[in-house]
Amino acid sequence: MSSTAKSSQAGEKTSFLKTILVVACTVVVSCGGFLILKNDDLPQIATTLIAIIWGVSSVALIFYSLNLLAQLFNTKIYNKIVPYIFVGPAVIILAWYLLIPTLRSLVFSFMNNDSTKFVGLKNYITLFTDPQMLTSIRNTLIWLVFGTAFSVLFGLIAAILADRSYIEKVGKTFIFLPMSISLVGAGVIFKFMYSAKFGGAEQTGLLNAIVVAFGGEPKNWLTKAPGNNFFLIAIFIWLQTGFALVVLSAALKAVPEDMIEAARIDGAGEFRILIQVIIPNIRSSIVSVSTTILLAALKCFDIVYSMTNGMYGTEVLASQQYKQMFTYRNFGLGSAIAILILIGVSPVVYYNLKEFSNREAFK
Repeated sequence: MSSTAKSSQAGEKTSFLKTILVVACTVVVSCGGFLILKNDDLPQIATTLIAIIWGVSSVALIFYSLNLLAQLFNTKIYNKIVPYIFVGPAVIILAWYLLIPTLRSLVFSFMNNDSTKFVGLKNYITLFTDPQMLTSIRNTLIWLVFGTAFSVLFGLIAAILADRSYIEKVGKTFIFLPMSISLVGAGVIFKFMYSAKFGGAEQTGLLNAIVVAFGGEPKNWLTKAPGNNFFLIAIFIWLQTGFALVVLSAALKAVPEDMIEAARIDGAGEFRILIQVIIPNIRSSIVSVSTTILLAALKCFDIVYSMTNGMYGTEVLASQQYKQMFTYRNFGLGSAIAILILIGVSPVVYYNLKEFSNREAFK
């Protein structure tokens, strides 16, 4: 045997031993850290530090170990499997936290309230026949239509006006600022704005203060259905308009100036330029913003929970799911609502993925 072959075998043996050692070290670190944190015997600060160090080192060791295992194969096989090595853990985590719970919810949706007896389609029949559930579906559709449409519309108008303003940066900052507030925080703010005092007392709510200033009577805006839903949707629009503004403003700046100038030379007015030149050029951005806000509206729970807790005819599917699962302990009906929300989300997600795949950057 030549010296080259011997050195090659020695190198392979060294690589194999190194791989075994690193894999063993990875198993020890991952399992050891888990056991330490599971016992929960350490002070909170020590537990936090160990969790951070253990989490980062475990992830690094796992990827390093998998890469070393892949290097044991020849170059052709290595090039084929290495992408899956780096994508695999993320896919496994997504499956563990998304796919498995989804399948469990699907199974539970055909079970009774404590998931001990199969009841078939009973939960779905209740979902589409119970008056309270029908109210939730109606309100969710109102949120989807008006919440999405007005958020995108106001965002587009603000983007167009800001693009032609001398205070563009300041204006965008103030419109985008609500995005930094949580949904619950926004609900608390608007709860004060909508508050009403009767019997001649001084109004602390902004809306009723304006009404009284013009000689009107104060009203409890959140107790009269279905109009109270629109006062809740106004909070959502206030929050989402800033997001639509930022995305659409960037899209507007990408519209070729030459195209706009050519339209002006041909005698087109500003409104016609907007409809026939600008909007077609930013169509993909409008669709992306609309679908993103649509998903947020479909899952919106925080505003309803913090403002009315679903009372006065303001229930939506997300708030109903929370109540059925955690208040009434009806896991069957709660899971059926979750599946209905998933069915509503799926076409939007599919459309987005299809749009992304059709773009050159994703080919």
